[in-house]
Amino acid sequence: MAQQTTEVGYFIYGIVPGDVEPTDAARGLGDPAAPVTAVTHGDLGALVSEVALDRPLGRPDDLLAYKRLLDETAVAAPVLPVRFGTVLSSRDAVAELLAGDHDRYLAALDELEGRVEYVVRGRYVESAVLTEVLSENPEAEALRQELAGAPESAPMELRMRLGELISAAVEAKRAADTQRLVDALAATAVSHVPRPPTHEQDAAHVAFLVETKRRDEFERAVERFAGDEWSDRVTVRLLGPLAPYDFVGGPAPQG
Repeated sequence: MAQQTTEVGYFIYGIVPGDVEPTDAARGLGDPAAPVTAVTHGDLGALVSEVALDRPLGRPDDLLAYKRLLDETAVAAPVLPVRFGTVLSSRDAVAELLAGDHDRYLAALDELEGRVEYVVRGRYVESAVLTEVLSENPEAEALRQELAGAPESAPMELRMRLGELISAAVEAKRAADTQRLVDALAATAVSHVPRPPTHEQDAAHVAFLVETKRRDEFERAVERFAGDEWSDRVTVRLLGPLAPYDFVGGPAPQG
């Protein structure tokens, strides 16, 4: 009986300058993790690894491997992340992808030279933001007091109205706090992109493009802002340095 062979394709992680070579230790998806190599065309290269075409993609480990490779690359060289899950049939097909929009990719890499992404995420301390909202909104505070002594059978309309008032107030605070964060960090960043909230208590969620040589300065600015402006009302998480996922101009390259 003839042995079946597994067809393989080439998973593309990102586009880099043509003189960038992955190290021998660079690994991508798979178990065991597949070696990462570069396919070049002109002044461009693509970081790729072989993947079985019948292998489903999207496991948590796959996403982690994809991000790890791109984030480590971004610290050393400019990289354009390619949309996760882009797989082409051959190295020639990868080279054709690079050729198809060569000048645009090259210009984008030039823009990202010496720059990395950071993401700043703030989340309200629930008790603190609720205290603020009630102290600033007499209608909400009056409803809270009315409902505090009311039986569980109290009109649902009152509870819904209180929820609407609090939600609207938090949304307004989020907009104001996001702007305060952007203003505070503008001097240490090249650009920024607000991200949509992923939780009702999000205070801010912003991606910043930062010059590599100013990483320490940016990180200190975040720490200073968090301590001076948000100390007891917002918890802050700083992610980075990362590949510039939020700053790839136009649609992400894909096959």
